[in-house]
Amino acid sequence: MSSNEGNSVLTPFPEVNDVLHDLLKDVQRVLGGHLVGMYLEGSLANGDFDQDSDIDFVVVTDKEIEGDTFSALQMIHERINLRDTQWSTNLEGSYVSQHAIRRHDPEHTKFPNIERGFGERLKMVHNDETWNIHRYILRKCGITIMGPAPITLIDAISPNELRQAMLPALHNWAAPILGNPNEITHQGYQSYIVLSLCRIIYTLEFGEIVSKRKAATWFKETQGKNWSELIDRAWIGRHNPQLPATTDDVNQTFGLIRYALNKASSFP
Repeated sequence: MSSNEGNSVLTPFPEVNDVLHDLLKDVQRVLGGHLVGMYLEGSLANGDFDQDSDIDFVVVTDKEIEGDTFSALQMIHERINLRDTQWSTNLEGSYVSQHAIRRHDPEHTKFPNIERGFGERLKMVHNDETWNIHRYILRKCGITIMGPAPITLIDAISPNELRQAMLPALHNWAAPILGNPNEITHQGYQSYIVLSLCRIIYTLEFGEIVSKRKAATWFKETQGKNWSELIDRAWIGRHNPQLPATTDDVNQTFGLIRYALNKASSFP
């Protein structure tokens, strides 16, 4: 077990810790001896967490979640979602078996997931090779709430595997936005796309995952002279998610999507 178990200080953010302790207590009650570990990844792990971030967590189990156990976990998240704190609606995570966390296996790609947002429910989600991004972050810098170190649960992921993981994200997530501009009419999602694309392009270039901030800084300094102001506005926009995105920012975001697709065109 990690030394964090039972410790009130999991992160530098007390209200985040309260939600995490609440989640851990209920997960331990429902999963019992089937619970292998609970971990943090994303911005909390890579040091970019702020008031507009989500709480990225992964729970590892010794078998796949199904039936009554899934229903009980759903009820946990419905209750936490109603708590009177902004962080209760910003939990975003998955429940993954030891087998599925080890490496990408096309036969074991469906597991429970919850997204951030009021009223969001735990649901079964298909996860393709893009989930190697989560594995990589967990293995490299994941925070252990309880359980063995993530590196003991996850096989090493090669640079080329990380590059390949970006292709479904580009083709199945970013590219369709070109035909549906209404998806990015607000600054929150439009900014998220800009900063995520910077990280995707960084990974295509170097075969590793870094924080959005590091990737955006690199992109501005080395390739992004034409995108510099768009990226700067994206950092502002993510703090004002409900405000409308300007027509110019929407059009430049389309341009950035096309730029990333072109960068990815050399990969099969």
